[in-house]
Amino acid sequence: MQKGLAGLKRTNYCGELTKSDVGNTVTLMGWAAKNRDLGGVLFIDLRDRTGMVQLVVNERAKDGIFERAEGVRSEYVIGIEGVVRLRDAETVNKNISTGEVEVVVNSLVIYSKSQTPPFYIEEDSDTNEQVRLKYRYLDLRRPDMQKNIILRHKACKVVRDYFDKNGFLEIETPMLIKSTPEGARDYLVPSRVHNGAFYALPQSPQLYKQLLMVAGMDRYFQIARCFRDEDLRADRQPEFTQIDIEMSFVDIDDVIAVNEGMLVDVFHEIMGVKIETPFERLPYDEAMERFGSDKPDTRFGLELINVTDIAKGCGFKVFADAEASGGSVRAINVKGGADKLSRRDLDSLVDFVKTYRAKGLAWVIITKDELKSPIAKFLSTDDVNSIIQRAGAVVGDVLLFVADKDEIVFDALGNLRLEIACRLDLIDKSKFNFLWVTDFPLLEYDDEQKKYVAKHHPFTSPKDEDVELLDVDPLKVRAKAYDIILNGTELGGGSIRIYDSNLQKKMFSLLGFSDEEAHKRFGYLLDAFKYGTPPHGGMAYGLDRLMMLLTGSNSIRDVMAFPKVQNASELMTNAPDIVDRKQLMELGIKIVSNE
Repeated sequence: MQKGLAGLKRTNYCGELTKSDVGNTVTLMGWAAKNRDLGGVLFIDLRDRTGMVQLVVNERAKDGIFERAEGVRSEYVIGIEGVVRLRDAETVNKNISTGEVEVVVNSLVIYSKSQTPPFYIEEDSDTNEQVRLKYRYLDLRRPDMQKNIILRHKACKVVRDYFDKNGFLEIETPMLIKSTPEGARDYLVPSRVHNGAFYALPQSPQLYKQLLMVAGMDRYFQIARCFRDEDLRADRQPEFTQIDIEMSFVDIDDVIAVNEGMLVDVFHEIMGVKIETPFERLPYDEAMERFGSDKPDTRFGLELINVTDIAKGCGFKVFADAEASGGSVRAINVKGGADKLSRRDLDSLVDFVKTYRAKGLAWVIITKDELKSPIAKFLSTDDVNSIIQRAGAVVGDVLLFVADKDEIVFDALGNLRLEIACRLDLIDKSKFNFLWVTDFPLLEYDDEQKKYVAKHHPFTSPKDEDVELLDVDPLKVRAKAYDIILNGTELGGGSIRIYDSNLQKKMFSLLGFSDEEAHKRFGYLLDAFKYGTPPHGGMAYGLDRLMMLLTGSNSIRDVMAFPKVQNASELMTNAPDIVDRKQLMELGIKIVSNE
């Protein structure tokens, strides 16, 4: 029968004991990891969230302690009272923080027993992730998972402290909001009171934080839960957490300075790493030209080389056709690649770029006596010399070419440079390379929908010098937008917002909204702008992505307590699940098959 703590009161955590505690009587509670019987003496490893310590139970212990300890199995929950002593020099365990001490037990209580777990509770488990997620409460006992969750807590505290000392107010915004179906799909919540009407779960607090600026709150932040009904990847979840901020009376430099300061604090407090500021700023067009990506990893070279002007007149039809159709021919120079990439490697890289819609990959190996390449016969000596000079290539280098529409060339070569860097171990994983990508296009043209769409969102301000282009060449308009990139991963992004009602109406018009439709969807924001709106801007970070990078994890699932899997379900609780017919009737909902 359950008897509370049976008279024990915890005085210490397991992982906190040191030589300074020797001689002290302590009370510890946690999970038994191992129990070893060495002939009259039991050694039990006791674990809690702070670490592990060795317990010693002697057969001469009174009150049946030894007999109870003999029955302790893996993952039993126990409490003990005992005296801390030094280990003998030859038994010191350098693999744990408490390895110089142990606790001689003089009282032991078994609070609960455990069945044999489906996997070992240990660091760096190679257990199938599906099993780990089904038994997530056991997975979270593993020391590396607990370290991740604890580190996440500490990072959130650093963020809150930083924004507090810089005059920001933490303000919660609603979870049940009006649906604004732009971008990703909303998660909808039916209303019982308003039959046939639905709330949406927020994809971000965007409109509310802008309204807080209209309200005069001036500096806002929130560690906000957000929801998007979209296909998942390693760094995506249907529900996730943002570090969300907004500021009034600011320009781009102000927002960037505040955010660099926050990242400096986080990396110093959490990682012990000093980050130098200001971070590099890279205009969007330059990022695409050099790296084929708007979130470039700059820890290594392999930058793109535009050879369109040279290749357009050569005899290789693929190159010539790409230029003639408005596309381009670009290359990557793999320095010393002749000794690093076999013919089999090159063939696999051809297949790799095809996954990014490239029709193929041309390659040239530069040797002392000749060019080795399937396309060498199509290139004149002058073409070859011009390309080699443009690429800065020497004997032993390998040039890799993609020719197609710019969009495909950038995508294929941008991902190819990452693939090669990984294969050839060119990335210094000790580096933290931050940069801002700025001057994004304000708009993109969607060929399927036959209309302009916002590159970021409809509330992003155009650059002042580009406003006039909205009427004559909208695709050339640059936005006052900025993304923060770390080692090739987008941590977050933001912009200076439109605060002029007329400019906002023009933006809605370009996006294909009639005045009536714009007011139906965003009328409360447009109405608010009539009552004095300050210039304002902000940004949002993916907290889960940031923690993934801080912990060196491969997936954000490893830094979230209870994540979903690829199909947006939770294996532990089997959510989502069917609900009672009575509940559906109360909501006025009838289930119709969509097959």
